[in-house]
Amino acid sequence: MSKIPAGKPKAAAVKTKSTTNASKVSRWILFNPFSWFWRHWGKLLSIFILVIAAYTVYLDAQISAKFAGNKWQVPAQIYARPMFLSLKQEISIKEIEEELQLLGYRRVTRADSSGEYQLLRNSIRIQRRKFDFSHGTEDLRNIEISFKDARISQIQDLNSRQSINNIYLEPWLVTRLVSSGREDRMLVQINDVPPILTQALVAVEDQNFYQHFGVAPLSILRALMANISAGRTVQGGSTLTQQLVKNLFLTREKSLVRKAKEAMMALIIEVRYNKDVILEAYLNEVFLGQNGDTGVYGFGLASYFYYDRPLNELRIDEIATLVGIIKGPSYYNPRKYTERALKRRNIVLRSMFESNQLSPNEYQDLVTLPIKLASGASLKKGKHPAFMDQVRRELRLVLDNPDIRQSGLKVFTTLDSNAQMKAERAVSEGVATQEKRIGNSGFEAAMIVTDIDSGEIRSIVGGRNVDYAGFNRALDAKRSIGSLIKPAIYLTALEQAADYNLATHLIDEPIKLKSTYGKMWEPQNSDKKFRGEVPLLTALSRSLNVPTVSLGMDLGLGNIADTIWRLGVEEELDLYPALTLGAVNFSPLQVNQMYQTIANNGRYIPLHSITAIMSADDHLLWHFDVVEEQRVDEQATYLLNYALHKVTLEGTAKDVRAKFPDINMAGKTGTTDDYRDSWFSGFDKNILVTSWIGKDNNQPVNLSGASGAMQLFIAYQQQQEPKSLVRRFPDGLGIAHFDNATGHLSKAGCADTFSVPAITSALPPVPSKCFGKSTVPDKPKSLWEKIFG
Repeated sequence: MSKIPAGKPKAAAVKTKSTTNASKVSRWILFNPFSWFWRHWGKLLSIFILVIAAYTVYLDAQISAKFAGNKWQVPAQIYARPMFLSLKQEISIKEIEEELQLLGYRRVTRADSSGEYQLLRNSIRIQRRKFDFSHGTEDLRNIEISFKDARISQIQDLNSRQSINNIYLEPWLVTRLVSSGREDRMLVQINDVPPILTQALVAVEDQNFYQHFGVAPLSILRALMANISAGRTVQGGSTLTQQLVKNLFLTREKSLVRKAKEAMMALIIEVRYNKDVILEAYLNEVFLGQNGDTGVYGFGLASYFYYDRPLNELRIDEIATLVGIIKGPSYYNPRKYTERALKRRNIVLRSMFESNQLSPNEYQDLVTLPIKLASGASLKKGKHPAFMDQVRRELRLVLDNPDIRQSGLKVFTTLDSNAQMKAERAVSEGVATQEKRIGNSGFEAAMIVTDIDSGEIRSIVGGRNVDYAGFNRALDAKRSIGSLIKPAIYLTALEQAADYNLATHLIDEPIKLKSTYGKMWEPQNSDKKFRGEVPLLTALSRSLNVPTVSLGMDLGLGNIADTIWRLGVEEELDLYPALTLGAVNFSPLQVNQMYQTIANNGRYIPLHSITAIMSADDHLLWHFDVVEEQRVDEQATYLLNYALHKVTLEGTAKDVRAKFPDINMAGKTGTTDDYRDSWFSGFDKNILVTSWIGKDNNQPVNLSGASGAMQLFIAYQQQQEPKSLVRRFPDGLGIAHFDNATGHLSKAGCADTFSVPAITSALPPVPSKCFGKSTVPDKPKSLWEKIFG
């Protein structure tokens, strides 16, 4: 047997040891869990992390885009005109108080907070709210307005103790043009929100809001245990940030995936934005009620919806009510379920007390208060549809992009909200009264009220059903205007001052004219009588047809048409004799435009319903800046207005004087053939009203201008405080005396004369003797006069 060489076993032993160590390492690697996990799942984990990172970036982009731009589509806001108050203005405390009540001001015994007023013996104190007017932002002002002899005698800023010349009250929010999304909100900024609101919100909805990073695991666990214990959902674990995410970005789907996405987005928002930004977004996003088919979102709008005033003017109990509604706007609707809302409000107040926001006495006082809500009329949709129709038409003309519903614009209109409501009442009640009196039915009506000096439309009523947004008769119903055309004819004559004045005699005798179709036309006066000759003043004040036709034919139909155009009615007219008795079809708006120029001393300014448009960030985009034009002679217009005043004293509209014995007004009645249309245009010192009654099928209503449309005018003015008509006496006019029998100029003091204003430069020399016997004996001539004349 051979021997094993020396040393071999040693080498083998070394090899065996090395193999054993390698096996140990291999086994360690094989059974190391981290290595095993990396080998089997590492790549998947890397992919998962990359996906999560990418998804986080995607969510972050979504959030950034939303927060960087406009988070919400805000409706355009339509405002009424702001009430302007100035020294020596003829206005009453009652009229100012009506406006304040419309604006939601509180009457108190001591006005010391925004939106409050108090009445004193001959003055009114107002804490006028801050507002972004079209002419600029005006801060809160504490003012006192004093009165003497029915006029403003002083306006004092009580903080500076200085007198000021004028001030605006903020305009009333008429309506909001809600988008197709059926969401409405009024944005607020966190700095303008009462601190007590944010404190109450945090105390009730998320006590750890300022400590967590978007998600509160302990709150979720606590809510889970409470819900399991109750067997139903009684408590939520979402933070305010999570609620914001759910409302802004997510659906109402209930799943773990959606919940995880909600948590991720909440964390991203918390990292990106500070708590005030998050809280402001929540205050504007939260759902707080239903206004018809439109949702009420955000505390800014909810404040008006439930209390008809801005958020900063709410009391603590009112704020607590709004915070309580968050949990269930339908279930805790304070209009439907007052007791539920009251209990929920008191829970909120309890939370505020427990978090040291209320003292024990404050808490005890607040929980005893009842819930008092406004009517909600301030946000009622479809208000004043006829006026809003005109606003929309003008918007299409003045805006390059007429689609304003979601742009957040502020549109300042000329609407006088109190005047509008009174006009609506006058029309709806007046038409029903006339139907009952006449024993007829199917009457329709329209009314337009405008400011004489500015051409601003104060109210429009398009039919007896004032809430109906259909056919707008004030704008679109073109009807024969009858005698309303006569002032245009007489103005044409009075502008020819050398030939015509108020005393000029006109022929009132039978006349035959060839009509358009070759037939003979024989106009008649309404009483079927002829007077031979009548003064121009009498012919107009008593609305005599025959003298008017004779005058119109002498003047020329083309000249009359030119006057109508200059008065502002840009309508093609057929020049035939019946034009002189109003055989033309105008809308109430066109008639009002014609009379506005007359009432404004011959100065034309287009009737309009919009004064300014501002962007959502309060930059002026457009404003009305048309300058008025002197279209017709001012002296002649004064004489015409004198005659129209006589119409209300002794003519066809004398019932106006009977109803307002101490107020001077002017106007003209209009009646068409077979009593199909009843018209009236009348004015006092400030406003012009045009009213119409008729039937859509053009059947007779059996009403004259005086018995029909004029009664609507009277009913409107009886709700107002009309101001007596005053007109400046133009240069070149004087009082002249005329002989009754001939209409010729006479010397003063003669018998059988009458005195009227006249353009003195156009008159012949005053006669030295009377036409008849003088009522004042002539002064005996001196010796010098007898010799030298």
